[in-house]
Amino acid sequence: MMASLVSSMRKRLEGYSWLSDLPAMLCWAALVGVLGAFATIAFHEGMRLVQQLVTGDSGSIVRVTEGLPWYGRLLFPMAGGVAAGALLWGAAKIKAGANSDYMEAVAIGDGRLSLRQGLLRSLSSLCTVASGGSIGREGAMVHLASLSASAIGRFTSFSTARLRLLVACGAAAGVAAAYGAPIAGALFVAEIVLGTMAMQSFGPLLIAAATANIVMRMAGSYHINYEMVNVPQVGGIEVLPFVFLGVLSGVAAPYFLKFLALTRKTFKRTGLPLPARLGLGGLLFGLLSIFVPDVAGNGYSVVYSLLHTHWVWSMVALMLVCKVLATALTVGSGAVGGVFTPSIFVGAAFGALFGQAVVFFWPGLSVEPYLFTMVGMGAFLGAATGAPLMAILMIFEMTLSYQIVLPLMLACVIAYFVSRAIAEVSMYEVVLVRERDALLRFRLRHAQLSEMVKPAVTVVKTSAPVTDALQMFLDYPVKYLYVVDEDNVYQGVIAQQDLTSLLINQKGLQDRLAGDVLRLDFVKPLYPDMTLDEAQGIFVNHPGERLPVVSRDARPRLLGVVYKSALLEKYCALKKSLDASGEAMVDVRSLPRTP
Repeated sequence: MMASLVSSMRKRLEGYSWLSDLPAMLCWAALVGVLGAFATIAFHEGMRLVQQLVTGDSGSIVRVTEGLPWYGRLLFPMAGGVAAGALLWGAAKIKAGANSDYMEAVAIGDGRLSLRQGLLRSLSSLCTVASGGSIGREGAMVHLASLSASAIGRFTSFSTARLRLLVACGAAAGVAAAYGAPIAGALFVAEIVLGTMAMQSFGPLLIAAATANIVMRMAGSYHINYEMVNVPQVGGIEVLPFVFLGVLSGVAAPYFLKFLALTRKTFKRTGLPLPARLGLGGLLFGLLSIFVPDVAGNGYSVVYSLLHTHWVWSMVALMLVCKVLATALTVGSGAVGGVFTPSIFVGAAFGALFGQAVVFFWPGLSVEPYLFTMVGMGAFLGAATGAPLMAILMIFEMTLSYQIVLPLMLACVIAYFVSRAIAEVSMYEVVLVRERDALLRFRLRHAQLSEMVKPAVTVVKTSAPVTDALQMFLDYPVKYLYVVDEDNVYQGVIAQQDLTSLLINQKGLQDRLAGDVLRLDFVKPLYPDMTLDEAQGIFVNHPGERLPVVSRDARPRLLGVVYKSALLEKYCALKKSLDASGEAMVDVRSLPRTP
């Protein structure tokens, strides 16, 4: 009874096409924003529940870890890793015809997310985070928000483009709720996942992120992560150290990501099943947390301390090394979560160390050391994610310090370009896929025919007898033969229909030469420097499968032929690439109608 009611409702919704038009999408985005905020709150409550059940305490992960005996610090992360691995193993066993990752579903998929896989992966992340794993909790929050958006879009039978956009709205809502940064949340999805800032897609993202932030405020769950007061202005020659910090962050970020990737490969080489592998990672992490409990969690409390208190350089360096190692052990073992927040931690520690070095070598510089910590957070994040604009706004919204924007802009942009010059690596694989895709589209759009020229086989010389041409028509199923002189200069074509007429009339056929029956302008030749669009325009008016390619000399030489099928193959590759991009989310229904 219930199933038939749901089916009837879905069929009725399919009849209302206006439900997926752009104005309606803003309403759907607001609904997704509400669900994204609730998903974030639910994940936080789940963390507290797991901590309370296991340790009898809840709250800050670092504080809970510090309150455990040495064996508790060792066993709790190991048990959390085993449980997380078992849940991931169960998720992998589910045969689903949908994506398990929201970024793939939006960027290169159809927007469909597997509900069962998504819930199991989120529970796995919950086990890792609650047990102190050095990983960001935002990954599961964003995935849960995207999962709810996908469920709504599938229920209402949205088109693929609209479903992808709705899931993107869910992701924006999740980031906004997790970090209290609605503008950066929308930019995170637009810059990293979609790769487009078109208002037809960016507008709904902003609505979803803003709604999520409003709900978090109404629920009393909103707070400014790293609020800073009385931050001084930075200008003039004082910005030079921040430029250098951007360069160093751009160098360090790719190697940080490569180290994480190397750790993943090392764990995979063990051949252990997922529960054992994550359990091993938790055990090694637990050993580290016995001596340095501050490495537990996403690093929020340590970053806050770096911004508001003075640390000696040796302690900052020790914490930086231990946090990188802790993150590598957690992420490398296969835990599901985010590296976003740990990257902010690494950037903060890196910036704090750099600031102390600058103050030591330039004692007269009137810049507060904590400013380098703030800028380091953004520069490292921008280089690691490949999204400098998002990183600038993220740090601004998390600190509410407009005074830092100028050096932050310089450092983030420089860090991004330096990191891209060093290595093609990013925190999110989808960024690299999209960059390669954009390069492919550029090459396809600007490809020249010289790349597609094939040797011409059906060629006769002007001095050859017509009988040779007849034999070639019998040997090859073509409509035209290309005629050249003794120097391979293109003269024209012999059409099959002309020889057919000669055969019917039987007038001096044996005495004729190929040069006597050729046509000069019957087939329009192509040139090697033509673009695909120019060639396509000529092929449209040509009934055959191929066209000759000649040089642009005064005496054009025959270079070969280009096949229509090869040209269409290039166009299909271009269309497929465009369909997978963020541009495909803007369909004709979202554009203004002309009168």
